Amino acid sequence: MTIYPASTRKIDPTKRRPDGSPDDNDRIEIGPTRLAFDEWAAAGLTAPNLEAMRAFRLDRIVRMLVERDFGGVLLFDPLSIRYATDSTSMQLWNTHNPFRACLVCADGHMVLWDYKNSPFLAEFNPLVREVRSGASMYYFSVGDRGEEAAAGFTAQVDEVMRAHAGSNRRLAVDKIMIAGLRALEAGGFDVRPGEEVMEKARSIKGPDDILAMRCAVHTCEVAMAEMEQAVRPGLSEDEIWAVLHAENIKRGGEWIETRLLATGPRTNPWFQECGPRILQNNEILAFDTDLIGPYGMCADLSRTWWVGDEAPRPDMIAAMRHAHEHIMTNMEMLKPGVHFDDLTRNTHVLAPQYQKQKYSCLMHGVGLCDEWPHVDYPDGFKPGAFDGVLEAGMTLCVEALVSPEGGDFSIKLEDQVLITETGFENLTRYPFDPRMMGEA
Repeated sequence: MTIYPASTRKIDPTKRRPDGSPDDNDRIEIGPTRLAFDEWAAAGLTAPNLEAMRAFRLDRIVRMLVERDFGGVLLFDPLSIRYATDSTSMQLWNTHNPFRACLVCADGHMVLWDYKNSPFLAEFNPLVREVRSGASMYYFSVGDRGEEAAAGFTAQVDEVMRAHAGSNRRLAVDKIMIAGLRALEAGGFDVRPGEEVMEKARSIKGPDDILAMRCAVHTCEVAMAEMEQAVRPGLSEDEIWAVLHAENIKRGGEWIETRLLATGPRTNPWFQECGPRILQNNEILAFDTDLIGPYGMCADLSRTWWVGDEAPRPDMIAAMRHAHEHIMTNMEMLKPGVHFDDLTRNTHVLAPQYQKQKYSCLMHGVGLCDEWPHVDYPDGFKPGAFDGVLEAGMTLCVEALVSPEGGDFSIKLEDQVLITETGFENLTRYPFDPRMMGEA
């Protein structure tokens, strides 16, 4: 076990960026670039106050723990660790090599287990009270000593829990290696599901979360505009998709979770990932950004464009209008107090020829990624799976996939919205292709 002292690095408090973070060219904390700040200012957007955002998030987690009488929640999911600590370390690598862990106790004490060679990555956040190492239990790291590693890690968790949760052995855990789960249970912990705790905590966005999301959506839409400007017949799907990646990263965005861009007949069936296919003249291009932008906020937007010198076919225009009607009609249901089941029951019904290949959900939560809840279509409804009501501060993505079975095209549309005190606000500003809508 290694416990690292708090950082003694001095930062000039008078040199701050618009989000309150240090304006230090050599700082450790990641964040937006000057290009992003300049674009947000020109658009009239306000950057979040990161200290307030972090405090709100910790309070949300603690509130969930207290309500459930849990002594703490132990996190391995890198996005939940990001939510709790606002720190990152090799996020994508960490998704399949779980070397980080975070324990948040019901009294608010937070401990981060980080890679032993980088104990400094969360030093900007004073809400992280301790930084340790020794959470790795995956085979590549520990080989055939997994049980030993798990026992050592459990001893550390036990030490922290006894100091900050007393006799409460109810411990929520989100994702953990088998050896780790067995070690915790052998150590006397009453292990409970931790994903539910974190999904519910993350579902309500605070004022600064919302500001951060507005900024991330703006960055995504700027990147989309650059991609649309670059699109022309003769480019590969990969070349087109690379523009979105590059423009996101230039502004301090972080990654893109999928490769959902397709052209021409490869749009049907949907979920083919972008590849070397060359875009031809007079074809559809459809995509789903799944973009993790500045502040780690997800901007999950979808558009379908027409590329060519002729007009789209009438059946394509009809499908596009149907998809647009679907998301706009479903948005009108959104306001505080509406039960998720009612969204399912009252959804706009897609035409029969689009039913078989429709999207997997009609809406889903969004924050640092796709989040709770998942709102099903009626034929996929699972009673009791997503029991809850819309609340102010939730953010959702409203989906449409209009894809004729056996056809040679699909229409993919998606907008990101905020639930307000009186209804909803569409955070998405990107226009729908007027030629696909039959308006040009």
